[in-house]
Amino acid sequence: WKLMQKAKRKMQSKAYTQHQGKVTETGGKFKHVMAIALDPTSQYKKGIVRCIVSREGDVEVSGYIDRSELYLLEGDTLDSFKITKRLNIKNEAEIIGKLTPKGWDFIGLEDPDIFVDDKTSLMHIYFTIPIKPSSSKEKIRIHLGHAVGKDLNSLEMTMPVLMDEGKSDESAKEVSIAPLNSNGIRFNLIESRDRRPDTTYSIVKVAIVEDMGKLWKFGETVFHPADHKIPWIGGHASPGPLLAKKFIDVGQGKLLGIMNGREANKKIEGKTKYGMFSVGLFIYDYEKGKIDWVSPEPLIRDTEAQTITFASQFVETISGEGILYAHVDDSFVRAYTLYADGLKALLPK
Repeated sequence: WKLMQKAKRKMQSKAYTQHQGKVTETGGKFKHVMAIALDPTSQYKKGIVRCIVSREGDVEVSGYIDRSELYLLEGDTLDSFKITKRLNIKNEAEIIGKLTPKGWDFIGLEDPDIFVDDKTSLMHIYFTIPIKPSSSKEKIRIHLGHAVGKDLNSLEMTMPVLMDEGKSDESAKEVSIAPLNSNGIRFNLIESRDRRPDTTYSIVKVAIVEDMGKLWKFGETVFHPADHKIPWIGGHASPGPLLAKKFIDVGQGKLLGIMNGREANKKIEGKTKYGMFSVGLFIYDYEKGKIDWVSPEPLIRDTEAQTITFASQFVETISGEGILYAHVDDSFVRAYTLYADGLKALLPK
């Protein structure tokens, strides 16, 4: 018993441990998979994953193109999932057709998130809809798409909840779903973008939500890499999952969140080379829609990562422990066990 307790204390002094191997089995069909999202109504044994059907270019250099499809997955444990069939969303072709100007190129749905409404029991799926322009004079449009249904097999696509109108840098992807605040509103977080002189940054903005299935509103920018001197997140910031208060409590109206951050871009021989993407922490005041703190150092850099460790899903398993899923180099999904006691030691007093 004493040895078990000693081993447990040793584990709790760590913030995380990296699991061995890969979470997703592709059966040889896909070389690259990423962005896992799991269904809470299945005890997290089913979900969605983004599969890369073709890749042009280098993920470390600006300008590469991934063409994607969303697939269903299922597993008997939280450490191993099998990719099954392509996710079928009713009305998808019609909605995508409305969003794609003539001559533009829709390159596939990306980066899913799953939310189940406790009041209605409806399942809402959010995903990135990227549409490439027909000329270099236009910018890619990135909408936050939406589908709703009773479960993963009965989804119907609606118009996006956040639209990239192409008139500014305002785009939306990678939603982080916040609890309702005391006014009955959600201040969700999204990744957006902003261009300053000659650099485009990924930034974190608030999305103001009164109804999870209807049009949302863009809110304020709550984290901009250019306004902070944090090297690991100096170029790009993207919000990851928020951790439940019962897992770790950081104060009234606040949650600890996972932040994905990338070092500043570098110009090398006329090309824009991306820095390392790592997983860090942040404290979010969901009552006010404000980020109070971002960790000065990253939490996780996968031991095999050449350029990317990017978190997409967290599942609490037992009291004080949970599994975080992240994809490595936009190629495979890894699991990591997080320990609440170890994380607390990294937080501001």
